[in-house]
Amino acid sequence: MATVAVTRVVDAPADELWRVFTDLPGRAGWLSTVTGIEVLTPGPLRVGSTWREGHRLPDGTELAEEFRVEEAVPPHRLTVTSAGIGVEYRTAYTFTPIEGRRRRRAGRTAVSVVQEGSVTAPYGRLLALVFGGLAARTVEGVLRRDLADLAAAVAADAPEHRGGPAAAA
Repeated sequence: MATVAVTRVVDAPADELWRVFTDLPGRAGWLSTVTGIEVLTPGPLRVGSTWREGHRLPDGTELAEEFRVEEAVPPHRLTVTSAGIGVEYRTAYTFTPIEGRRRRRAGRTAVSVVQEGSVTAPYGRLLALVFGGLAARTVEGVLRRDLADLAAAVAADAPEHRGGPAAAA
């Protein structure tokens, strides 16, 4: 199966991005492709946490995916798995602070997403052969949209947009 990787630089510190990204109940409010969230594991996000997301694909198709946290290293890395039709996906999100002399705010972060698919059923290989390239392009588009949504959500949640201390600065 194909590996899809995308990166976006966001004008926000990694801890702010992590806070918004890992707030499972809040995800449906800012992820444009998500239609609903059902948290299956109570408590804070941690290894073993599970949740179900309803998604609307670019072609209008709706589906539900269940995710499980395999690795959580706040605020730097989150790895989740999800089962598809004949394929298991592993998606790693990495939040890397960008150091520099000039900072627009409290920091910038490179957010990278790498999604890998592993065939789990014989028909999965056939699906990968027939739809592999199309699926990879679709996934890449969705991941890019998700990162744009995250950047917008963090910008909207920034203190200067809430009337907090930075607004007076």
